[in-house]
Amino acid sequence: MRHAILILIIFFLSPSANAQLKTYSFETAEALCKESPKPYVVFIHTSWCKYCKMMVESTFKNAEVISLLNDNFYFIMLDAESRRDISFNGQVFKFKPNGNNSGIHELAVQLKMIDNVAAYPSLTFLAPDYSALFQKGSYTDSATLVSILSKIKKAD
Repeated sequence: MRHAILILIIFFLSPSANAQLKTYSFETAEALCKESPKPYVVFIHTSWCKYCKMMVESTFKNAEVISLLNDNFYFIMLDAESRRDISFNGQVFKFKPNGNNSGIHELAVQLKMIDNVAAYPSLTFLAPDYSALFQKGSYTDSATLVSILSKIKKAD
């Protein structure tokens, strides 16, 4: 019994078990990128999207995903329905209402349009110069995301 408790204590105190995914605002990531250039990974989601929530609760809690993102990318979570103005790449992007209590953020529209279709969740990968590297518009499990991140990291 003591052995089992000791193992649990070691597991919960180990750095990998408690690893936190670093998230940045667009403004902070852009400022940091000037000093230490790394690609951006933008996770575009909404509060009502069940697949978005699944990614937050599973994909982005995977230790390998966390390690790759924290070490090699600036990870930004963008709520597509955020009403906050966002400054990025020399522009200010705003929320655009499109009905009673609904709308979409201009930056989400610009980043998530895949074949002219809005898809949630979406991942957009940008180079430090803001050029698009890759987009994926669907639920992404941790193994798939690790593969994508590893390929982008190697190409960088």
